Amino acid sequence: MDIFKLDKTYDFVSKIPNAVKFSLLLIVISIGSIAYHGGPNWGVEFTGGTELQVKFPTGPEVKYIRESLETLGYEAEAVQQFGLASDHEYLISFSPKVVSFDQIQDFKQKLNDVIATTPEYAGAQIQRIDYIGPKIGKELIQKAILSILLACVGILIYLVFRFELGFAIGAVIALFHDTIITLGAISIADKEFTLAIVAALLTVIGYSVNDTIVIFDRIRENMSKSLQKNFGTIVNEGVSQTLSRTILTGVTVFIVLIPLFFLGGAVIHDFAFTLIIGVLVGTYSSIFVASAFVVYWRKRKSAEDS
Repeated sequence: MDIFKLDKTYDFVSKIPNAVKFSLLLIVISIGSIAYHGGPNWGVEFTGGTELQVKFPTGPEVKYIRESLETLGYEAEAVQQFGLASDHEYLISFSPKVVSFDQIQDFKQKLNDVIATTPEYAGAQIQRIDYIGPKIGKELIQKAILSILLACVGILIYLVFRFELGFAIGAVIALFHDTIITLGAISIADKEFTLAIVAALLTVIGYSVNDTIVIFDRIRENMSKSLQKNFGTIVNEGVSQTLSRTILTGVTVFIVLIPLFFLGGAVIHDFAFTLIIGVLVGTYSSIFVASAFVVYWRKRKSAEDS
């Protein structure tokens, strides 16, 4: 099925300067949001401490939840809505100093007593209580960052052998572009950075590089067939010829992600959100970021040779 005519070449190269400005704007906004929030909103898996998930029959105000906990002697580090607003679920985090591992049973008993005696909380249910030590949290942060960096290094090595250096660098720049903007969206939405989001980011990296490789393969194939053509024309042809495939792949992925986002429940909501943003940005970067760098690389190489 062809959405776009394969015999028509769309001029993507001329749009590259504006696309670069747009990407830089998104990156600045993303980094600005992360800096404004003091870094990622690390989940309890990374910071250590106790995390409580509670489902209410109606949505109480965050301020009221904090005040109720403070009357028990437990000051929450963070209280945020979990999943969709209609779920009325909240994630409440406490530092290890406030709720230690030895205090969890006593803490749970006090919460059940408050729920049973407070009319506003009637029907509320404690979904889960998780505790992670600070040392394990620090190790998980290191491993999460290392896993993303190793994925990018592995992709760079693979692409150097499969293509030339300029293609490899362009693909890795696109991956960093996608990761930063996706992290920015997570920060703007004030979502917790959890292990599920790390898994989603690695999935986004895989999706983006696969999309980029398909386009690069067609560009390389056209290079061998059209030695006399301008390289910008070759890039336009390669992107145009794979455009139907790129769009259909994205649409197919969204057919799965949209129901997951709206119907998958609170547990899968943030994972689906990260993938939706990542797929959008990854599709865009395959066309305008990775290919843009290859065009720049070729121009620079031609200038040096001359």
